[in-house]
Formats: sequence, C-alpha cells, structure tokens
Amino acid sequence: MALIDKIFGTKKTLSELNRQELRREEILLEKQRDRLFKKIEQITLDKQKIFQQGATQKSPELRKSLAMQFEMKTQEQLMAARELNLRSKELMTVNRLRMVKENTDRGRVLGRLNVTDKDVARISQWIEDDAVSQDMYRERLDQILDIGAQADKDALAGANLSEPGTELMNIWNEMDRGSLKQDEAFEQADQAVKRRSATPEKDV
Repeated sequence: MALIDKIFGTKKTLSELNRQELRREEILLEKQRDRLFKKIEQITLDKQKIFQQGATQKSPELRKSLAMQFEMKTQEQLMAARELNLRSKELMTVNRLRMVKENTDRGRVLGRLNVTDKDVARISQWIEDDAVSQDMYRERLDQILDIGAQADKDALAGANLSEPGTELMNIWNEMDRGSLKQDEAFEQADQAVKRRSATPEKDV
C-alpha cells in the first residue's frame, strides 16, 4: 500500500515517525477527500439532469442515448465512491497514528508504538478491501494500535461522532425515507446542536 509505505518507509516503529510529516499527509488526504465529495455531488446532479431529460423525451433513440449516459455516470459515481472510502480509511489511519504519537510525546499512554510489519500488511489489506467498511476498519485499526479499553476517551472524542452528530445522521436517514421535510429536518438538527452547546460539562 503506497500510503503505508510512504508513512513508514524504512522506519520500524511509531516512535520514529515525525508528527509534522503525519500532519502534512493528513492535510493532503483531507483535500483529496473533499475533492471526491464535490465530484460525487456533481455526478449526482448530472444524473438527475439526465433522468429528467429522459422523462421529457419521447424519442426512443434519444432515450437510449440518455440511458447510456446515465449508466456511465453511475459507473463513474461508484468508482468515485470506492476511492472516497479508500481515502477516508487512509485519513483515519494517519489521524490515529498522529494522535498516538502526539499523546506519547506528551507522556500520556495512548496506544502502542511498535507497529510490526505484519500489522502494516493487515492495515494495507483492510484499506484496499471494499468489503471492510469505515466503521469496521476503525475498530480493527484501534485494536492494532491498542486504542480502546486503555484509550483516553477525551482524546478519541474528536475522531468519533458526538451525540448531535449521530442525531444528525438519523435525521438525514429520515429525510431519505421521506419522513421529514427539509425545513423541519434542519430545525431538528439545529436544535440538537444548540442543546449540546447549552449543556454544561460535568466533572468526572
């Protein structure tokens, strides 16, 4: 896997990695991910336009041509979605490595430093495997890095969805099913974030 090779190179342990290099790689991957977001959004708009054109056309020849365009756009969309999944897992990898490295440098115990060649090979395989979802990958990666039971929950909070974020995901799913209108859904999402902001942090 090019990303893993690029990160580790001849280095054998996480303690040898450079935090600045990891951050630069993280920024690069974020930009690639954002470009893919925009690409997929544009393809979706193109498909909607093609579909609407086909609905208004009566000529079989024109509809056939539009149907072929729709199929090609769908294939392009699937390829972009696969690449987005891959880049998202790569970004997650760099984010986790940087998090462990930074906390270790501060003297905090969060994850282990000795990532073996076998670990690297497994990480590479999971990144490339479309059947491994981002959630599955996060769990497996955290196990390799020993992040989880011994992890600092506060340090991990930024890498996972908060309660309002999870609620927002549920709202979007309801919109997909037609259970919520856009205005109503936005109001619910906005209120969820406001409730979170208004809730004082509790001392543990």
